Amino acid sequence: MPMSDAARRTRQQLFGDRVTTLPQTDPELASYFDTFLFDEAWNHGSLDPQTRLLVVLGGLVGCGARTQFRTMLGAALDNGVTPVQAKEVVYHAIAYMGIGRVYDFLTITNDVLEARGVELPLEGQSTTTPETRMDKGKHVQGEIIGHDRVEALHATATADQKHIQEWLSANCFGDNYTRGGISLATRELLTFVVIVAQGGCDSQARSHVAGNLRVGNGRQVLLDAVSQLLPYLGYPRSLNAIAAINEVAPAEQA
Repeated sequence: MPMSDAARRTRQQLFGDRVTTLPQTDPELASYFDTFLFDEAWNHGSLDPQTRLLVVLGGLVGCGARTQFRTMLGAALDNGVTPVQAKEVVYHAIAYMGIGRVYDFLTITNDVLEARGVELPLEGQSTTTPETRMDKGKHVQGEIIGHDRVEALHATATADQKHIQEWLSANCFGDNYTRGGISLATRELLTFVVIVAQGGCDSQARSHVAGNLRVGNGRQVLLDAVSQLLPYLGYPRSLNAIAAINEVAPAEQA
């Protein structure tokens, strides 16, 4: 099956004249999978081009795909994603994967940017101080999970777990969600993407479906994001993500 014309156009847009060895080493895979990835999946849904690229980058970080991340990062930078936005995708993933799994992606991002002549460090995006990070974090956390719930989580935390709730508000939300570079709605979409991409986080996936709904990312946005990620993540993790969407935002409520 030859690659479709639409897939060829997408590849040209993303990668220009750069070539892959797959057509020579694995021609059958290249023909049908490139059509699936760059035509059927890529042209599905209504995510704007920039959000689609950010979603793909977040998903690749989430599933640990270093080689594909490096390739798609170059394509993203060539197609409207700014260096700040690319860095923010990586920074944002740290709260949901840990620095141990994300550090390599930060190194890759820095290598790619420096090779393109981008001067590092980039302009800072922090909006909090040590004195304000808790209050601002609790506020943005409330925008996502509900202000009453945030207060309840702090009020009912046991003495030996109180620090976890404080870290969630001040670090996860205060240090991260309040940063500039990308919008709150995009950050929450990236949270969902990173969570479902790594798998094994079903409870958190459902929670962040609800969070996305609160910040304006409806059922269709979430389904479109998962559809973009499916070729990279495979069917099991993608179907688990769809199950979380269906549980929290069933079709009849869309």
